[in-house]
Amino acid sequence: MRRLRILAVLVCAFIAVSATPYRAAAQDAQAEAMQAAKDLMAVMSADTVRQMVTGMTNQVWPSIEREVRGKRADIDQATLTELRTEFENIQMRYMAGIMADAPNIYAKHFTAAELRDMLAFYKTSTGQKSLKVMPQVMTDIFAMIMPQMQGLQAQIITAFQEVLRKKGINL
Repeated sequence: MRRLRILAVLVCAFIAVSATPYRAAAQDAQAEAMQAAKDLMAVMSADTVRQMVTGMTNQVWPSIEREVRGKRADIDQATLTELRTEFENIQMRYMAGIMADAPNIYAKHFTAAELRDMLAFYKTSTGQKSLKVMPQVMTDIFAMIMPQMQGLQAQIITAFQEVLRKKGINL
């Protein structure tokens, strides 16, 4: 029995030692991917994020302003402007936090070589244009989606209610 324990310990030690180079290589690859992801995120400027925030704000602000005016008809334009600025500042801080975590996500899904390929693309004229234009593209897509959201939400609620009704579940 004692020999069996010693053998088991030796086998475990052998496995641990033989796996170390693979673990080290994986850690090196992950560190390399992480650095490449950080380099890629550095290309995506604060201006790109600002454009995205401004585009989203332009889409949602009219409904926010209507709601505020509905509650306080006496609110002045200067206060509304200040509220909008605060709204955009909150979104910018939020997006900055998200962008700070983005390298981890990119490194999780892409190799260092793939990330360097993306970085090389963004250094081309087409890549530079895509960085400048993509916020507007996303704003346009968001503008296309927003009017349809209520209908989609109603469709989902109806479908859920039907599934629950068939199962005898009443909410």
